[in-house]
Amino acid sequence: MTLRLAETFVIARSAADEAEVVHVELRHAGVSGFGEAAPVERYAESAASALAFVEASADVLGDDPFALEQIGERLAERPGEQAAKAALDAALHDLCGKLCGLPVWRLLGLRRGGPPTSWTIWLGDPDDMARRAERVRGRFRRLKLKLGGRDGLDVERVRAVRSVADVPLQVDVNEYWTLEEALDALPQLAGLGVEYCEQPLPAGDPAAAELKARSPLPIYLDEDCHTLTDVAGCAERAHGINIKLAKCGGIREAVRMAHAARALGAGVMLGCMVESGLGISAAAQLASLCDHVDLDGNLLLEQDPWPGVELLDGVQLPADAPGLGVRAAGRVAG
Repeated sequence: MTLRLAETFVIARSAADEAEVVHVELRHAGVSGFGEAAPVERYAESAASALAFVEASADVLGDDPFALEQIGERLAERPGEQAAKAALDAALHDLCGKLCGLPVWRLLGLRRGGPPTSWTIWLGDPDDMARRAERVRGRFRRLKLKLGGRDGLDVERVRAVRSVADVPLQVDVNEYWTLEEALDALPQLAGLGVEYCEQPLPAGDPAAAELKARSPLPIYLDEDCHTLTDVAGCAERAHGINIKLAKCGGIREAVRMAHAARALGAGVMLGCMVESGLGISAAAQLASLCDHVDLDGNLLLEQDPWPGVELLDGVQLPADAPGLGVRAAGRVAG
């Protein structure tokens, strides 16, 4: 399916007007479970490769949808295609919840809801970013600013938004600063009340540990952190991690990552790609495990084809309905 954005979404390394995703349906005992794959081009994934992986994985699913650990182990033996694995994982959780008559967050033993989601202010000139921040005044309790313009204006971008917004600000550089640029900008951003900085340096940059030691702001790693095996290394080089289902392969791995980060004293952020309510709902089920939430992917769309996630006082609240609690627009529940 093609998800069309309400406006062009710009970050340091790309711009997009739409996103290609893959929707998965698994049937068992007359009940259907659904999941969404939001493949990441940066990691050599596409809708075509995700679809091919899903279609080739039918033989490893077995006939017991509750055998989540065993199914996950079999899928993990096949390399890559994390977004496709996340879609299968979400569809299995949706199916299990519907078979039990319980929402997934209850199956996981978690609370409903979590921290308020941030709203992304994509990269632009300072005045434009301030105007877009003004347009959502009162609707969101956090704003996340995309930086990395490589034009010397990143601090001015934050200053411009701060002049029109009194909510907490967060920044995401998407790997586009050097150590020197980060050490220059971060003290100024701390003075503007920024809560944390996400992925300021390129993934794998050996200077990350030095930046962690010298930064006046918490550093969260996104492009550096994919699965459970990355968490310990990230905790050494940053203050927190950003978990995304499309990177880690699904809900079960995300829960493991959150607990591992906590054990290592690292903060936990929950993020997303451009996704419909189907993908956002899967992530929202575990939001209560996190310190920060950035689940605005469905809110960026021209029209969400999978409604059901409720934005309530800035929180992306999963439905109190069996499974993931969403259904395709116009589709009868079942």
